[in-house]
Amino acid sequence: MEALIGLLIVLALMAIVIAAMGLKVVRPFEQGLIEFLGRYERTVGEGLRWVMPFVKRMTKVDMRERVIDVPPQEVITKDNVVVTVDAVIYYEATDPVKLQYNVQNFAQAVIKLAQTNLRNVIGDLQLDEALTSRELINTTLRAILDEATDKWGTRVVRVEIQRIEPPPDVTDAMHRQMKAERDRRAIVTEAEGQKRSAILKAEGVKEAQILRAEGEAEAIKRVADADKYQKLTVAEGEGQAIERVFGAIHTGDPTPDLIAIRYLEALQGIADGQATKIFLPLETSGILGSLGALRDLFIDVEPAGAAKATRVTASNPVFEPGEEPANDPM
Repeated sequence: MEALIGLLIVLALMAIVIAAMGLKVVRPFEQGLIEFLGRYERTVGEGLRWVMPFVKRMTKVDMRERVIDVPPQEVITKDNVVVTVDAVIYYEATDPVKLQYNVQNFAQAVIKLAQTNLRNVIGDLQLDEALTSRELINTTLRAILDEATDKWGTRVVRVEIQRIEPPPDVTDAMHRQMKAERDRRAIVTEAEGQKRSAILKAEGVKEAQILRAEGEAEAIKRVADADKYQKLTVAEGEGQAIERVFGAIHTGDPTPDLIAIRYLEALQGIADGQATKIFLPLETSGILGSLGALRDLFIDVEPAGAAKATRVTASNPVFEPGEEPANDPM
């Protein structure tokens, strides 16, 4: 009886151990593939799963995005330059069943595929294009790998070229070329700067001369306007003065005697200079007539026995008292 109880206990412990062996935990980023006697049965998601031991088996597939490093390799460009290229590939599983059963070693398969297509893509480009067209290479290679790995249940997210390294002699030649190009740009920039500076200086001198000329012209114009205004004002004043004198003369109605006296006063002022001869281009007959009237006036008031001889010269006319003045031939 005791032996039977011990056997049952042993069987129970074995059943518990076997049952515990069938418990499986599937994490959130994994998918479980259950096989029954070596044949695919179903796919289970995250959580605690029980799989019958010795009969069924669960294989877990990581569904996260992963990265594969493509080792450096030498590639010949279109212009026969050997360059060293390496890249990285980012991919994620889309179908765990295809990834598990359609390819034996996905990492090795995708590395070989990437290396082969790198040779093809870069071989169609010249060195300068390969160095400046990394985005084109990445896009082309990603499209090729994504199409090729679709039957493996994966999706290539992106491909990044890490480096494209030419040989040392080519690198040195590129450095010299770059330096020469930079020197040329510096010389051109300096020349353009000097040209621009000269143009600006010339424009400044031109504008200064134009402004100076405009200022001088404006000053001359204003001076001329001021002189014109002064002369007009003086002329208007003189004209008004003459008009007033003329008006005063007509209003006063001067007699020939007064005119003769004013004429003699004017002759006195004229004869006050150093000239030995005085020419009076005037109509003298009327003036001398006035002088005759003035003579008669003086004769009436002079006492007896006064000198009778009187000589007057005006434009070289000469007459004696009692003689009539000759008419001016002019």
